[in-house]
Amino acid sequence: MFYGEHRGDKELRALIAAQDEGLFADDVLVTAGAAGALFIIATSLLSASDHLVVVRPNYATNIETPKAIGCAISYVDLDFENGFTIDVERVAAALRPNTKLISVTCPHNPTGTMMARSDLDVLIALAEGRRVRLLVDETYRDLSYGEKLPSAASLSSSAISVSSLSKAFGIPGIRIGWLVARDRTLQETFLAAKEQIGICGSVIDEAIARAMLERRDAFLASLLPEMAKRRDIVQAWIDGEPLVDWVRPQGGVVGFPRLNVDTGFDLDRFYSRLLEEHGTYVGPGHWFEMPKLFFRIGFGWPKEAELRGGLEAISAALRG
Repeated sequence: MFYGEHRGDKELRALIAAQDEGLFADDVLVTAGAAGALFIIATSLLSASDHLVVVRPNYATNIETPKAIGCAISYVDLDFENGFTIDVERVAAALRPNTKLISVTCPHNPTGTMMARSDLDVLIALAEGRRVRLLVDETYRDLSYGEKLPSAASLSSSAISVSSLSKAFGIPGIRIGWLVARDRTLQETFLAAKEQIGICGSVIDEAIARAMLERRDAFLASLLPEMAKRRDIVQAWIDGEPLVDWVRPQGGVVGFPRLNVDTGFDLDRFYSRLLEEHGTYVGPGHWFEMPKLFFRIGFGWPKEAELRGGLEAISAALRG
């Protein structure tokens, strides 16, 4: 029960690094969830005189922490009509001389879409050429339904990858996440920030995390088919529900449907009725600085019957 290793348990870091070629235990810093990693990155890299480009929607920490620091932020918004695909040319056009960071998520939260490998390669080349950092939040990467992209940090020392055990492995309560960066100087800066925040992580939580990653392959082999089945349940509902559409997720356990309703439709009343009358909770679009016509739906946590019941509740609430 003494202090643990400040970088995180070495065996745990080795298990994390072993998921991608070219990574080593010292490239990994264990943090208090992915949220802790994102906070460390923002507060270590950014100052009020800096600029960053955020592909939006994005996880709140990637927006609110830079705002609190006072950074200038340019947003590159994903578009439903284009399948929420990233436009790398718009990202490049948004860069300024004082840009320090490009922030993306993949698989994307909340849409579940994924970048093509070619787009990831272009973003890495852009970061290297302009001497900025590319931050890729990869929290859902282990829940990719097709080919899984390599960790961005394994491809370039200009890239920083962030992930955790909270989403794909369903154990957010142990608060284990990590950041991966091959730049040694940057790692020392991140380590110093972690030490100022909490010195080290819980040795008990890190032991649980190590045990989970030791059986990672078997766990994911049973989980992925079940999550794909849940995704199909949502797809079947959307196929039969004319008032809702979505871009089918390629990874993760969330999607970002859009309501196909008239302009005068009372969206606030819909969300309150859905919760208060039907006991069903979704994430309205404004959580992600998007219109309320969108909402995030999670299909990984509820049991199948609960998922089906929740989808039926959405249809009922849409009709009064």
